[in-house]
Amino acid sequence: MFAVIALARAESGRWTGQQANDWYAKQPWLVGADYIPSTAINQLEMWQADTFDPETIDRELGWAEEIGMNTMRVFLHDLLWQQDAEGFKRRIDQFLTIAGGHHVRILFVLFDSCWDPNPKLGKQREPRKGVHNSGWVQSPGRVALLDPTQYPRLEAYTKGVIGAFANDPRVLGWDLWNEPENGNRPAYFKIEPRRKMRAVLYLLPQVFDWARAANPSQPLTSGVWKGKWTVPNKLSRIQKVQLDSSDVISFHNYGPPDDFRARATALEAYHRPLFCTEYMARGFKSTFQNTLPIAKEMHIAAYNWGLVQGKTQTWLPWDSWKKPYINREPAVWHHDIFYKDGRPYRQEEVDFIRKITAAPAATSRER
Repeated sequence: MFAVIALARAESGRWTGQQANDWYAKQPWLVGADYIPSTAINQLEMWQADTFDPETIDRELGWAEEIGMNTMRVFLHDLLWQQDAEGFKRRIDQFLTIAGGHHVRILFVLFDSCWDPNPKLGKQREPRKGVHNSGWVQSPGRVALLDPTQYPRLEAYTKGVIGAFANDPRVLGWDLWNEPENGNRPAYFKIEPRRKMRAVLYLLPQVFDWARAANPSQPLTSGVWKGKWTVPNKLSRIQKVQLDSSDVISFHNYGPPDDFRARATALEAYHRPLFCTEYMARGFKSTFQNTLPIAKEMHIAAYNWGLVQGKTQTWLPWDSWKKPYINREPAVWHHDIFYKDGRPYRQEEVDFIRKITAAPAATSRER
């Protein structure tokens, strides 16, 4: 039943290709990162009142501005709305004010199928030593995802957040669901619900409908990220919903430059703006020097994962889930650009980003 209902729902209110391209023509080349402050292990710690950290956010977005970044992709969470909707909106507004002060516009992510399926409000656990992204949590968690009686509160969250900022120029767009098909091997696969994909397929089209009901002036998207999505007849049902419902087409790519170009070229067939909302894994030859020139040539918005080394520990490779990096460092950082004190991991990278984004020269403090 889930699949039938999901595929019966379609593009109600979706921007036309012309509308999407007209909107995109007014934007600068969009370059940024997937951002969480270095003091937060996950979305809940970033946004809860006790751990919201505007000073760190201001400092770190300043470093992004200095190298020419003009946008950030930032994750929200449904439990924050359930906990304190008005306080959550105030903190989002405060965050947007800080970002706007650095000429950075925000692509917000509402839901996420990655990592721990059992999110809990309150104090978050400490990072697991030597493990990549050991505290990140899904939204909705497995309990809410499988319980239709909780969908009204997910609807209220979607409409409430988007409605509050539907005409806010500081908001670039809305990424409604991150990696909806992620089964989280090997980290959490054993505790993922067997009906997860069926539930996502049922809920994802509704999320698009709820978002459109809030009448945002910004585009909606959900990014494809795995499998044969470059071959139309190989698309999964979830991927079809994503690509047929998004105003702008978004995707993830952690591969070398030839793979990035091939996948982006395939998506040009949709004749809509392209956003690469995750890239940059140094050990896989997905680097700034390899990817950004292609993105600039093809006019693709580009967001690398990670800005500052912090509690997410995403400078550690994915294989740390099998063999934690305890008392050793990886041969090369996986993600992230800056140390916590603002020093670049690689000076040549920030020089390159600054040059390709045509940012001003570095200040004496940076040198």
